[in-house]
Amino acid sequence: MTQHIPQPTATSLLRDSARRTLRLEQQAIGALVERLDADFDHACQLILACHGRVIVTGMGKSGHVAGKIAATLASTGTPAFFVHPGEASHGDLGMITPGDVVLALSNSGETAEVTALLPLLKRMGVPLISMTGRPVSTLARHAEAHLDAGVEREACPLDLAPTASTTAALALGDALAVALLESRGFTAEEFALSHPGGSLGKRLLLRVGDLMHDGARLPIVPLGSPLRDALLEITRQGLGFTCVVDEQGQLAGVYTDGDLRRTLDQHSDLSGLTVDEVMTRPGKRVAAEMLAAEAVKLMEDHRISALAVVDDTGRPVGALNMHDLLASGVI
Repeated sequence: MTQHIPQPTATSLLRDSARRTLRLEQQAIGALVERLDADFDHACQLILACHGRVIVTGMGKSGHVAGKIAATLASTGTPAFFVHPGEASHGDLGMITPGDVVLALSNSGETAEVTALLPLLKRMGVPLISMTGRPVSTLARHAEAHLDAGVEREACPLDLAPTASTTAALALGDALAVALLESRGFTAEEFALSHPGGSLGKRLLLRVGDLMHDGARLPIVPLGSPLRDALLEITRQGLGFTCVVDEQGQLAGVYTDGDLRRTLDQHSDLSGLTVDEVMTRPGKRVAAEMLAAEAVKLMEDHRISALAVVDDTGRPVGALNMHDLLASGVI
């Protein structure tokens, strides 16, 4: 069976179509910049003053965009969820309380399932923010603040399928979420609290103290120990290094696998050496409260694979190895 191979001209037409679509959607987003006005500020102020949640609603493709906007708001410090407008008229309106704000999406601004909610929202005294492509539409006229997401034309060659309009609405929703995030002073750690299961949460929430080896797993020898004892400790603990402490129990230095290679290069006889003569002083050290991600950067910057963890007095309380960071998902 002969496999059909597309002709270059056909392939070129496909790419031309894709480029035209991307340019039209790029233009649609670019046009939003100049249309941001006082209504955008008012929409942000309504949400910032809200003591409840932002209820985002929309029908069809606008509903899909509304769901994404609700998720973005919720993960960036603005409690929000999506309510299907059709279901709202059949009981789900009970999910909306007087302390909430409603963000309603409709490209035409005339979507029946959405406009049907207007009398009920007005009766409840719930502030309404609309996002439509028609500032003179029913939804826009009855909103406290209107966000204009209109586009000159859809990317669809028939100018029918929601393409550029949904892209513009999605981008405007992102702009709203980020403006609110910055206004609230939302931090990376707060973001991680809503993403604890992902790699981002691990990078931002895990601290050195959560991963370090302590107690009996802490490799440690005193100053003056024969090099042989330090090597036995490294082998016993399997972390690639050992802490070396002074008489007060404070970290004086470390002896690592790398130090061993340098020792072998420089000394033909190891039997008479003490760890003091060949260890690294003072050795890289971190606090247990440091973010694990910061420890990764320190290791990468200095090309080392292990760190001593010390307390406020400089005494070793733990040991951290690059393998621990890999296993935790921080890297």
